[in-house]
Amino acid sequence: MLHSPNSRANLFTCAECSKSFERAESKHVPFCSQRCQQIDLAKWLREEYGLPFESDEKVDFEQE
Repeated sequence: MLHSPNSRANLFTCAECSKSFERAESKHVPFCSQRCQQIDLAKWLREEYGLPFESDEKVDFEQE
């Protein structure tokens, strides 16, 4: 689980690099640093991430 607290002394795992860090040491939770936060933002902006989508409408891609 990437965003949840670890059982030891309020440790978290960075959502980007998986490094363990203390919440009090980072202003960028769930990330360990501004760098990891910016990397994640760049992935969203480049559309490397996306939300699942299921349409209720059937689309006919073989239209003339």
